[in-house]
Amino acid sequence: MSHLIRIYSSVIAHLSNSWLIRSDLDYHLLRATMVFIFALFGWSKWHAFEAETIAPLIAHAPLIFWLLPAFGVRGAGWFLGAAEWTFGSLIFLGFWNKPLGILGAAGSLFTYASTTTIILFIPDAWAPQAGGFPSITMTSGFLFKDIVLFAASFYLLRQDIVRSRWVNVAGATGPGTT
Repeated sequence: MSHLIRIYSSVIAHLSNSWLIRSDLDYHLLRATMVFIFALFGWSKWHAFEAETIAPLIAHAPLIFWLLPAFGVRGAGWFLGAAEWTFGSLIFLGFWNKPLGILGAAGSLFTYASTTTIILFIPDAWAPQAGGFPSITMTSGFLFKDIVLFAASFYLLRQDIVRSRWVNVAGATGPGTT
């Protein structure tokens, strides 16, 4: 058993000194992934089929329900598509400009707060044939992914704030400014 612990410790020591762990790869991959997600989901909102598909979700959303009476089904889709492209673009620009990244991450936090709160209000979020909570339906399962995206948004927000602080301290740069 102690032999396995030594091997494990050796692997961990090797990995901890590798470029993979010491780099900002996780931060950059997460940022790129969020940009990709916003690009795809934003694109779909411009099409009638998607607007009609998400209208029942919007109708039960405590933070964005007002979009339907204000803009109609298509207008709500266009509004959400434009918002998603805006936040995704700001997150993309955050590769080079941390204050813009902060705005994008903050918008992303609102986006995913808006979608995750739908779970609490949508009818049939829990599969009655499986005994209800905690058995999810396809709709609530689709929305649950947004909890992870909310957490990713928070991570980017925090990282961009910290990295902005390093750049702004007497004009110096330091760890985490890449």
